[in-house]
Amino acid sequence: MHPTERLRGTKGRALEGKTIVLGITGSIAAVECFELARELIRHGAEVHAVMSPSALELMTPWTMEFATANEVIEALDGRVQHVALLGDVPERADLLLIAPCTANTISKIANGIDDTTVTTMATIAIGSNVPVLIAPAMHLAMYQNAIVQRNVQTLKDLGIEFIGPRAEGGKAKVAGVQEIVSAAIRRIGRRDYLGERVLVIGGSSEERIDEMRVITNRGTGETAVQLALAAYHRGAEVELWMGRCSVRMPCYITTRRFTSVQDLLDMVREIDHDLVIVPAAISDYTLEPAQGKIPSGKDELVLRLAPTPKVLDAIHQKKCTLVGFKAEYDVGEKELIRRARARLASVPLQLMVANDLKDVGPEGTKALLVSKRNAKPFAGTKAELAERILDEVLALGE
Repeated sequence: MHPTERLRGTKGRALEGKTIVLGITGSIAAVECFELARELIRHGAEVHAVMSPSALELMTPWTMEFATANEVIEALDGRVQHVALLGDVPERADLLLIAPCTANTISKIANGIDDTTVTTMATIAIGSNVPVLIAPAMHLAMYQNAIVQRNVQTLKDLGIEFIGPRAEGGKAKVAGVQEIVSAAIRRIGRRDYLGERVLVIGGSSEERIDEMRVITNRGTGETAVQLALAAYHRGAEVELWMGRCSVRMPCYITTRRFTSVQDLLDMVREIDHDLVIVPAAISDYTLEPAQGKIPSGKDELVLRLAPTPKVLDAIHQKKCTLVGFKAEYDVGEKELIRRARARLASVPLQLMVANDLKDVGPEGTKALLVSKRNAKPFAGTKAELAERILDEVLALGE
């Protein structure tokens, strides 16, 4: 067994059964394609690398053959690889991903020129209606060139999607590996949330004691990030509102930050989404903050706390599908379900995700997905929980 096979599906199954042709052109960013191919495989894809002559001057084909476990296409021959992979044939690939893509290649594709392996692949993919994704990489001045921009627009008008680039240090740098992989999943994945507007609210709120100290809840924000990614991968237009957190947020998902419950309530007025999911650890109590910093060294410090307004109640007024989270500690399954159902009835929500904090850890989580009809147990990673929640929301509408 090739070493690559040990990686397949280790990060998920979103690309399981999918074949991706990875076109590599002559940008120094080509050196990142080894990890890009491997990451696509970790999500289940079969990857075939196609390298232009300029790309072959930067990296050997053996590198990508080892990365993908498939022979690299360096030149087209009697096997008509372009037709076999992307032609109008039953076993054709699901996606042509050109990453990195130079200004030269963009302009050739836009003008129907196919004098390299990669441009020929693009010509036949467009003609066969195979989805095409392009991740540009070049100097920023080249990308901003009016002719190049006209060619980019020509390709967009044909339905070709662009990923990035990132303007940094005078360069239009290729998008990061994770962003490219997410774009591929979004383009050829399940797409059962296509056209839906999804808002995920995560992280922890914090209430000021003074200018130095706050009251907050424990939470990493990871569940919110995984929910946002899952919805994005399945085609939704996603927005992430995040409080205090310790996880990295995807740069390609629209993100807004909040601090206190009042900050969040002010933002709630703007909600016009179809689905709102709230795994946030929102403070139940607040206080009137002291001016400046309370001096250290006191024998005793008494804080008078008052309950905060319920954010879920405010969101419910927006007439969206609403999913809440209920966290308890060591209460037992029956009591956890009872408390979740009580909250379901009081808001009301379409679904409540209830868990016992002693069952939540960095490696995985247990939860109960509680609706009016049933309570379904879950155990697995937070990424798997995110997918399961989205599945349950779809099932509610059936």
